[in-house]
Amino acid sequence: MKNSKHLLGLPGISTGVSSDFQTISGLQGFDVNALKRGQRDRLPMPRQDLAYLVSNRIYDLVVATIAFILLLPLLLAVALTIKLTSKGPVFFRQQRYGLNGETFLIYKFRTMSVDSCDVTGVQQTVRNDPRVTAIGRFLRRTNFDELPQILNILKGEMSIVGPRPHVPGMLANGELYETFDPRYMLRHVVKPGLTGLAQVKGFRGETTNAQSARMRLEYDLRYIRRQSIPLDILITAQTFWKELFRSSGY
Repeated sequence: MKNSKHLLGLPGISTGVSSDFQTISGLQGFDVNALKRGQRDRLPMPRQDLAYLVSNRIYDLVVATIAFILLLPLLLAVALTIKLTSKGPVFFRQQRYGLNGETFLIYKFRTMSVDSCDVTGVQQTVRNDPRVTAIGRFLRRTNFDELPQILNILKGEMSIVGPRPHVPGMLANGELYETFDPRYMLRHVVKPGLTGLAQVKGFRGETTNAQSARMRLEYDLRYIRRQSIPLDILITAQTFWKELFRSSGY
């Protein structure tokens, strides 16, 4: 019979660090030898106890299901508006890093003209980006463009809370994130999230300068070290408050 953890969409429990810090099982694209000694001592190890993994998955399913039901009229209205105001598909799909550095196909509402979409995602969106459509600007400002990721959560590819999923080749301060900070791939030892600690702390959007790129990663790694259901609930509540009253997407 198939393992019950996989039926629930839970990550495997094989991730771990060897005694000599040479490997982190299952994590793609990470070289522990690139870390400094102090960084090795603070490797962000995800929680692997079954009670947390099950409760975390239940939390994801409950919140995502309720959100999908409540937001269904809005999702349909947005989809219809996109279809009526610009040529092309309603959804934008893109490869992003997921658990253990493996890629998955993320869903978003399309916010750019079809001939301007950057499937790689390396070219980050900036303020007043000319590629963004009129309805796309509204969707990005309100972050409604991210709502289809509820489907990724229901499929078990994402969580409600976790580091935001990045595209492979993500740039930080003008260079590959992996080069900018060798700890970068460690943020993928947990599932990516619809929201995260970095986002509620104000580090979202562009990573074109060293400070924003570094702090975004710092908060992602801090979340992994502090994982708990109460923390997830707090981040979810803070995200709802910020998006409802102080949304700053673009």
